[in-house]
Amino acid sequence: MEKKKHHFLMQHCCLFLFIFTIFTTNSQAFDYGDALSKSLLYFEAQRSGRLPYNQRVAWRDHSALIDGLEQGVDLVGGYYDAGDHVKFGLPMAFTVTMLSWGAIEYLQEIEGAGELQHTMEAIKWGTDYFIKAHTSPNVLWAEVGDGDTDHYCWQRPEDMTTSRRAFKIDENNPGSDLAGETAAAMTAASIVFKKTNPHYSHLLLHHAQQLFEFGDKYRGKYDVSVGVVKSYYASVSGYMDELLWAATWLYKATDKEEYLDYVIKNANLFGGTGWSITEFSWDVKYAGLQLIASQFLNQAKHKKHSDILEQYRSKAEYYICSCLNKNINGTNVERTPAGLLYVRQWNNMQHVSTASFLLTIYSDYLKNTNQKLTCHGGILDHKEILSFAKSQVDYILGSNPMNMSYLVGYGPSYPKRVHHRGASIMSYKENKGFIGCTQGYDNWYSKEDPNPNVLVGALVGGPDWQDNFEDKRNNFMQTEACTYNTAPLVALFAKFLHIEDNKMVHDCNSLLVASFK
Repeated sequence: MEKKKHHFLMQHCCLFLFIFTIFTTNSQAFDYGDALSKSLLYFEAQRSGRLPYNQRVAWRDHSALIDGLEQGVDLVGGYYDAGDHVKFGLPMAFTVTMLSWGAIEYLQEIEGAGELQHTMEAIKWGTDYFIKAHTSPNVLWAEVGDGDTDHYCWQRPEDMTTSRRAFKIDENNPGSDLAGETAAAMTAASIVFKKTNPHYSHLLLHHAQQLFEFGDKYRGKYDVSVGVVKSYYASVSGYMDELLWAATWLYKATDKEEYLDYVIKNANLFGGTGWSITEFSWDVKYAGLQLIASQFLNQAKHKKHSDILEQYRSKAEYYICSCLNKNINGTNVERTPAGLLYVRQWNNMQHVSTASFLLTIYSDYLKNTNQKLTCHGGILDHKEILSFAKSQVDYILGSNPMNMSYLVGYGPSYPKRVHHRGASIMSYKENKGFIGCTQGYDNWYSKEDPNPNVLVGALVGGPDWQDNFEDKRNNFMQTEACTYNTAPLVALFAKFLHIEDNKMVHDCNSLLVASFK
């Protein structure tokens, strides 16, 4: 009876605290659980191929069912990267790497929120496609469709009439950056599936190891081999970061010395301990691999490599310090007047979500190892770093001068005219009448009405350097969303939900103890 009474008091105490918090706090209270659930819906909206029976985004239907047919290979599936219908391998792979990394670091938090199954489905939709695209050890299909012809048309994916030509990398046309990132994605995913689906996990690791060997043996930039990608996803950072990134992940998954040796031996040559970077993105992986490498320092078995690992750590901390505005040599990441990290004009939010992800992981690392971060501009503890990461996530959800959520479908105010073909045209399920190339532009693109379909969970490009945002379909720098924008948020929403829940329980317990005295 006493147990039931305690449970009853806990429930009512928590309800009281929740209501009290909403009405008394100056800061906005965000529903991270709702944001998490919605972020995962976005990946279902971006699916290419034959949709499964449990598809929840009902305004989408099957599309691109003959991808690869021209080349005699099955390339049906995978993700459209943004508001168009090209399947670009490099950003798709990075999306899957980030979803997987989040699931590895915050598995319990995602599971506690009831979203582990959907997270794993989002990952597997990508890795299933990568298995298809890796048709032999030294062949990887890099892209389906091309941006130039795709951009002539404004059509639903279900009506697509544009070229679906596929492009590949191989021994004669190398693409070490693409091979490396795809290897990293499959390796990280293999860790996620290790317990629940060991056979699939092993298959992913097998493909990843082959892809890494291929990328390392036949070195070259993929945008040289696949020229059509240059205007859209050019590999500006080159391929050395992806090869180090892939080797780092392969070491995490296999514990094989050969992969760690690769990361150590090529540290200087490939820029791992040379590049001080202030962005982490689908193109530039240095900050991510530097952060993971620095975590190896705490294990005794890595003592012999401590000098190189310390150099990796120094570069990782340079990135963290630059985000926290604590570098004194003018190399901090810029901020908007309201405090949003600002890297560049085009799709800035991808840099905000990836930075928040790395900051949160490093905050946990410092907490777990009882360390502090020493920057040129001062010493930071894990709480300050986490607090700043949270401020960026809260800005995304509505704590900003526009009072707008940049996560579509979340909160009372969010972008209604997202630059996205499928969302901006009446659903194929409502009207199966064919909509042609120019018809889409004439009848839908130029409309000022909100999109008929809400692209729930999509993180759009976001505001400008002055915190201003124009919700217009043709303002693609601000209103287009990409899969790699939302991918890091899945883990972050789960993490901050977990913190809020724990805080609520702690406050309730404190109140109960006080009431029983």
